[in-house]
Amino acid sequence: QRRVAITSGIGLDLVRACAAEALGTFFLILVCVGGANSRMLAQVTVGNVSLAPLYYLAISFGFGIGIGGIVHLLSAVSGGNVNPAVSLALFLDKRISLVRFVAYIVSQFIGGFAGAGTLYGMGNHGALGVGAIYGGNSYAVVEWYQAFLFEMFGTMFLILTILATIDENKNHAPSYLQPLAIGLAIFVMHIWLIPYTNCGINPVRGVVWNIVIGQASSQSLVFLFAPLVGAGLAVPIFNFIFCN
Repeated sequence: QRRVAITSGIGLDLVRACAAEALGTFFLILVCVGGANSRMLAQVTVGNVSLAPLYYLAISFGFGIGIGGIVHLLSAVSGGNVNPAVSLALFLDKRISLVRFVAYIVSQFIGGFAGAGTLYGMGNHGALGVGAIYGGNSYAVVEWYQAFLFEMFGTMFLILTILATIDENKNHAPSYLQPLAIGLAIFVMHIWLIPYTNCGINPVRGVVWNIVIGQASSQSLVFLFAPLVGAGLAVPIFNFIFCN
């Protein structure tokens, strides 16, 4: 049975890992959320034909491949969590200590806010007005509890995929295939969830951009807590079904 001490890993390695998590989450918001270009989304109609579905597909691809690349970059230093829900799952699965779990979450939010602030300034989003800025997480076609379930199940699928890719029993040699599997899961979840919630499945991604662009509301609570519930459910499900 796996055991990790509460204070395990305190030292220079933890500092490097936290810096990696902050950097990775910074790029997640800057590049992946930035791929949902507000000016482009406002012009995706040709005549009477909307090209929005094609652009949503491109955004999904950008998130999947982008986060897969970030995970590949950070994996040897921090594991490439860049998502508090992932860190929670690894903590509940006794793969990281409580101290590392808390430090990762703080680092992820710091990196996320830094990325959101940089994106807002570099993209001159202030000139667009609050209502014309895209990329935030919200729901309009479903009720709050439905959005909560969408985000919860989407995160569950992601966490189950991650736990499968790092399962020691499968004897997977470390390679680009693990980040690729995670990236493909994120790609599929975005195709599924963008029409309903714009796909958060990450408390940092679901909250920080909304706060920076002035679109935070009570809806943001769904994107903060639903991924954590999904992660909390995914761990026992994985261990009961897939682990001997």
